[in-house]
Amino acid sequence: MRFPSGPGTAYGTQYHLEPSTTGDGAIKTEKTESVRTIVLTGISRGIGHEAATSLIRRRPWDHYVLLARGDAEGLAESFAAATGGTHITGVDCDLSSLADITRAATDIVNRLDAGHLPPLGGYLGNAGLVCTTADKHTADGYELTFGVNVLAHYALARHLMRRFTAPAWIVLTTSDCHFGQFRYTLGATPPPRWEAPQRLATPRGDGLQGGARAYATSKLATVYLTHALARRLPPGVDVFSYNPALVAGTGFFRHSPAPLRALLNGFFRLQVAVGRGMTPQRAGLLLTETILAGPAASTGSYLDRGSPVPSSPESYDEDREEELWHEAARLVGLSDDLPEASRAQA
Repeated sequence: MRFPSGPGTAYGTQYHLEPSTTGDGAIKTEKTESVRTIVLTGISRGIGHEAATSLIRRRPWDHYVLLARGDAEGLAESFAAATGGTHITGVDCDLSSLADITRAATDIVNRLDAGHLPPLGGYLGNAGLVCTTADKHTADGYELTFGVNVLAHYALARHLMRRFTAPAWIVLTTSDCHFGQFRYTLGATPPPRWEAPQRLATPRGDGLQGGARAYATSKLATVYLTHALARRLPPGVDVFSYNPALVAGTGFFRHSPAPLRALLNGFFRLQVAVGRGMTPQRAGLLLTETILAGPAASTGSYLDRGSPVPSSPESYDEDREEELWHEAARLVGLSDDLPEASRAQA
């Protein structure tokens, strides 16, 4: 599926259109399929910030909902000042809290249903973190890396998935560290270790490698989640896992102790200098181009810097994918009532 870009292009419809509002504040447009709501996470810094900035500049007629912890409205104002965008809304949301996720998602759904937002056309699940250990926990008691990198995006996708209007897209950021091979990780992370989702969601004292392994495993889980979503989303709503590869200067190690953070940041900058990595600016622009140009790939595909390629052999395991789907539903407190055949039934 392709998502055309350029002035006046709205997923296949060629014209300029500026939305207006009715007396009750609802969005009213001549052709509402041209204007979409795009929900963005992980856009306060790094790749996500650069991608969001580029996306808003390229499609200023869409309405952007920014989920961020803390001053989300202030973040929205900063994006508006930087891009000239006039349809940017900030919604406070701590992705380590299921109550916060439910509140934010319910707010978005209510605005969509009331017509205060145009139809939902995209979701960028870029938020993520890595910790030095695996003993930290979310507000709900789940291991922090798994909770934010996997359960948060599962919960948001579940809350929003019935509101997407085709053609629409979901992009979930993963990492090639899920391969567990030196040529991808350069030894920076150990290979993933898959276990039952309940176990992965449990904080544990695995030493200094525990946090890095939890991160690699969470990125394997992201590919599993992508496959499970692809079997359940209706036709015209496509989902992809996206690997930005090695990117320096993103603030990704901000939760690490200062000495380790300095070491890792220096290592990543060195990789960029020798041509093995990218700057956040280049990586963010490539992510935007991938979303707008559209990958020549089927839903559920793994995109390596925009190109569809096979993910790791371990990542193709339908039993694990379905186990993750069902267990995630239980862990986040949502009913499991979405049959795999929904794409054919819709």
